[in-house]
Amino acid sequence: MTGLRSWADFIAIDGAYDSRSQTYMPDTKQDRTGSDLRLRQIQSALRTLEDLGPDQALVTVPRAKNGGRRLYGQFSLMKETGRGGHQTPDAYTVPRNHWSVRTVTVPASFFLNGWVQVLHPSEVATWLILRALSQWARGQHAETGVYLYGKARKEDFGMERDPWEDACQRLRDFDLIRHAHSGDLDSDPDKLGNQVMDFWARQERQRYEPYRWQVTDRGLGQDAVKICMRELTLRQKSLDTAAERRARKKGEQAGE
Repeated sequence: MTGLRSWADFIAIDGAYDSRSQTYMPDTKQDRTGSDLRLRQIQSALRTLEDLGPDQALVTVPRAKNGGRRLYGQFSLMKETGRGGHQTPDAYTVPRNHWSVRTVTVPASFFLNGWVQVLHPSEVATWLILRALSQWARGQHAETGVYLYGKARKEDFGMERDPWEDACQRLRDFDLIRHAHSGDLDSDPDKLGNQVMDFWARQERQRYEPYRWQVTDRGLGQDAVKICMRELTLRQKSLDTAAERRARKKGEQAGE
């Protein structure tokens, strides 16, 4: 698991994580590289998934014949329901597009650039839902965008209105989705033309109609931590400006 194209490559945030306290441990005297820390996280995750129980375990890790040492590089994934109670484990099978079930592809950059770590669970769920809809209805997604009415959103995906709307706004701020409009999905969202089209896409929405969205992969290529810090900084400046305006208005009223 330490070479190129390994599971460790999908860990974008380095750190020594203590599973007992559920916090990142402070710097230690040991000389640990980023690869060492990522490998420790992978091994810790595998132990956690295996320790769910003999029937519920989501991975199996074979042991060496002498001493019972875990052979992490030879682990196997189990089905979502767990290993099962039989001697032969229920191993996970990668879905194929020709199956009767629908599949969804997720770019590796979602993991490599840290998005899976910085997004809130409701934001990850919303992004996956919109990505699934974009792949299941490619023509509609490209022309008019995809959407969900309240009933389908709640009954089919278990998403309430508030976390859904909040997540859509955050994903839009991060350039992971955009209001549906014509134009190249990979074009720069900060261009004047895209900003105008995005504005009119919001204005032309009929009352009580759901917003229509298009999923873009442009934001996935950026460092997730840097993008989040940028948005936090902009939001803090906006709050500071609003507070200054309120204080100034209050002072003017007191002086009348």
